Amino acid sequence: MRWDAQALRPSGETPPAGSAAGPASPALLPLAGLVRSVSTPEFAGVTFHEVTAKSVLNKVAAGSRMPFEWTVNPYRGCSHACVYCFARKSHTYLDFDAGLDFDSQVVVKINAAEVLRKELAKPSWQRHHVALGTNTDPYQRAEGRYQLMPGIIGALADSGTPLSILTKGTLLARDIPLLKHAAAQVPVGVGISLAMTDERLAEAVEPGTPGPRARLKLVSRLRDAGLPCGVMAMPILPWLSDSDEALDSLFGSLAAAGATGVTAGALYLKPGTREWFMQWIAREHPQLAGKYRRLYGGGSYASKEYRAWLAGRIRYFKSRHGFLGSSGFSHRDLNDDPREEEAQYPAGSIPGPAAPGAAAYRAGVTASLTAGTAQPTLF
Repeated sequence: MRWDAQALRPSGETPPAGSAAGPASPALLPLAGLVRSVSTPEFAGVTFHEVTAKSVLNKVAAGSRMPFEWTVNPYRGCSHACVYCFARKSHTYLDFDAGLDFDSQVVVKINAAEVLRKELAKPSWQRHHVALGTNTDPYQRAEGRYQLMPGIIGALADSGTPLSILTKGTLLARDIPLLKHAAAQVPVGVGISLAMTDERLAEAVEPGTPGPRARLKLVSRLRDAGLPCGVMAMPILPWLSDSDEALDSLFGSLAAAGATGVTAGALYLKPGTREWFMQWIAREHPQLAGKYRRLYGGGSYASKEYRAWLAGRIRYFKSRHGFLGSSGFSHRDLNDDPREEEAQYPAGSIPGPAAPGAAAYRAGVTASLTAGTAQPTLF
């Protein structure tokens, strides 16, 4: 594939004679540091905007519940196109929309590794844990072309900085040898996002991702390599992936694959994501549209009644499949602010022996270990 031949011209530039690029797209915005924009048949419908970044280390906002202070996101926008992705609104900060543009206009920080090494070399750097994959997936398909992650992982490990990765992308397997080497230098956490085993449903809601079977194999490969692997089983989708059969299949499969811990929780619909997801529900499952509107009201979180019911079912199936002592149940205490679920990472996904919240999880387990609890009639 001749990538260079597919480059779209920057605004105001005349394309070279014989170029395969079409006319300038409305998506060619004055992005900071824009080098070029590329569209290729291999990624039909997706445009990559290659930029040079001045900085790639991002400080997490003060007061955040996240168990890390720093992040690196080499990509903005994501061809995984998950209809429920919480990061959609972040694309509007670039004057793209949170819907189709998020899926099809991907910004690539082509100098990410080089800039990161310079930032990590500063005397002021305190070697705090850096999380990768907190906004958009660092192992989306384009990583196979750009190969930014090896340089990023190497820069962090060489500087003595602990790191973690969260992804749906099976391309992570390419970097297992590098991660093993990094883990000999610094604490490393690895997390896989997988919330359903139904291949057809996954294809509908996560059309650009590897399917559940492929991700389960990746969990096993990571564990066989001696690396930790926690699983973010989020989001559980009301009426689509929250049945006892679905949850039993999910946690049974994760246990068989060797996951070191699991965090699970209900769909979260923040502004930007909510509008896109509700359009999808109305189109693909019109019989559920009214139920979702009532369940979520005008906010981002499912009702407390639903979350309490789901908490009990997840605790039961986690216990049934051997995750009783693992940390990372998202709805630890339903009297707390539901935003606490955002800070719950499963054991293995964060550097160190366990994610926050383990004691709270264990303390709340026994009250919910009852089988056969039907989904409540909520509305």
